[in-house]
Amino acid sequence: MSRRPSVLAATAAALALTLAAGPLAAPALAGSGRTPAACPAVSDRGPDIAALTGELAALPDTEATSGTVRVGGRCSWSGAGGVRDVGSQAPALENGRFRAGSVTKVVTAAVVLRLVAEGRIRLDGTVQEYLPGLLTDAFEPITVRQLLNYTSGLKPGAAQPGGTVDASYPHRFETVTPREVVAASVAAGPEAGPGTVQRYGNIHYTVLGLLIEEVTGDSYAGQAEKRVFRPLGMRHSSFPSGADPRVRGPHNRGYDVIDGRLTDVTEWNMSDRFAAGDLISTTADLERLLKGLLGGRLLPAPLLEEMLTVPEVEAGDARFGMGFERVTVGGVEFWGKSGSRPGYATGVAATEDLARTVVYSVTSTDAKEVGGSVVQRFGFPALRP
Repeated sequence: MSRRPSVLAATAAALALTLAAGPLAAPALAGSGRTPAACPAVSDRGPDIAALTGELAALPDTEATSGTVRVGGRCSWSGAGGVRDVGSQAPALENGRFRAGSVTKVVTAAVVLRLVAEGRIRLDGTVQEYLPGLLTDAFEPITVRQLLNYTSGLKPGAAQPGGTVDASYPHRFETVTPREVVAASVAAGPEAGPGTVQRYGNIHYTVLGLLIEEVTGDSYAGQAEKRVFRPLGMRHSSFPSGADPRVRGPHNRGYDVIDGRLTDVTEWNMSDRFAAGDLISTTADLERLLKGLLGGRLLPAPLLEEMLTVPEVEAGDARFGMGFERVTVGGVEFWGKSGSRPGYATGVAATEDLARTVVYSVTSTDAKEVGGSVVQRFGFPALRP
C-alpha cells in the first residue's frame, strides 16, 4: 500500500500553477478547545476570502445561480451568494440543502469501516461471501477493500437512459434500482482482475450499499443515519425515500441549460445513484463529516489509516483511498471528494490534521461538466496554502 501524492483529475495541474507553494503555517486546532478566529479577507497565505466573496457576489451569472462556501480549521468563514430560485430572485440560503453527488461515497466508506470496527464485515471478506449469487463464476473473488478503493475490476452498471443531462432529462422520473445497476455490470463481465487497476466509478459503491443492507438487515439510508449522521450531528443530511425526486427541506433550486434554455432540474429521481451518489446535505453538515472522520470520532486509528491509503496497482496510476481522493495543492496534501448531479456541483477537502477544511456547493448550470470553472472559482481560493 502507498500514500504517495496524487492530483485531482483535470484540476491539479492548474492548481499547482495558480497557487503559491508552501505548507500551512501551523498545526490544526482540532481538539484544542480553541475557537478558530475569523479568516482575514486579505492575506498573503491561507484562504483567499476576498476572492471567494467576489465570486459569490457575482452570482447569479451564466455559470451558476447560487453558491455556498464554508472554510474551517485554523480560521473559519462562510458565505453565500446568488438566488434561491430564478423566479422569485430571493437570496440564496447559506445552509440550504443540495444534492451532494459522489460525496456520498465518503459516507458509504465510513459506514462500511464502522461495521469493520464492530467485526461485522472484514476488509478481506469477499462479495461472494457476503452477497452469494450476486456475481457469476466469471468473477474472481472481490474483497470489500477492493470495492472501497475502486480496484474491484467491475465494469460500470446501468443508469437512467441518456448519458448526458440533456438526454436524460425526459427520463428523470424513471427508476433504475441498485440491483438493476449491478446486474448490468455483472452481465458485461469483469473489466480487470481484482486489485490490478484502479478505476473510479459508482459500481463499487453500489455493491457496497447492497452489502451494508445484507449484513445489517437494515436499509443503507438507515445505517448512514445510525452510524454517521447521528453521531456527528448531521441533522440536515438524508437520502431520498425510494424514487422520491424532491429535495426535502429548505434548498436552493438547481438549474441546467437544456436545449439552450435554463431549465429547473431540482426534481430528479436519483435511485440509480444509491450509496454512490444519492446524498442530500448542507455545507455545515459536510464540514461536520470532514471533522468527525479525520478527527477520529468515527473510526479507530488503524481504520482511518486504511481509509487514507492509496493502493499499489499493477497497471496505471492510483489516486484514491477509500471514498476520498488524495490531492496535493502547493505542496500541501488534502483529502477530498467532488460530486455532481444535474443542477448541483459540490466539493469537500481537508488536510489530514484539519488545519484546513473546505466545503462548497454551487447550483451550476453545467454541473456535470468535468473540469468546469466551479473548482477554479470556489475551490481554488479556499484551498490556497
